[in-house]
Amino acid sequence: MNPSEEYILNSKEPFRSILLHLQVVIETTIPEAELLYKWRMPFYYLNGKQGFVFLNQTKNYVDVGFWHGAHLTVHTDSLISEGRKHMKSLRYFKPEDVNEEILMDVLQEAYAVRDRKYYLE
Repeated sequence: MNPSEEYILNSKEPFRSILLHLQVVIETTIPEAELLYKWRMPFYYLNGKQGFVFLNQTKNYVDVGFWHGAHLTVHTDSLISEGRKHMKSLRYFKPEDVNEEILMDVLQEAYAVRDRKYYLE
């Protein structure tokens, strides 16, 4: 088992259920995303080198963080930037908070802007 899978499976409920659900949605929506383990959390990469999206269970929620969050324009009312200049995330406190339609829309847009510079100019 790789470290990302351990991270997910060793998480306490309800976070394990949220993380497993997110993993399925991400891998179904962006099949070429590769789940690696970076910065002590599950991190999806494209082409093995380009950061895409990460999963972080912290405090009492799970964050789905978008590496190119500064470029995202869909569902901005659902995205949280909280003290971050460039990254944005979707935050889930319980499994029923996951809105698959919003998540898939944001994933698809994040994929579409993957080749833009990390910083806005």
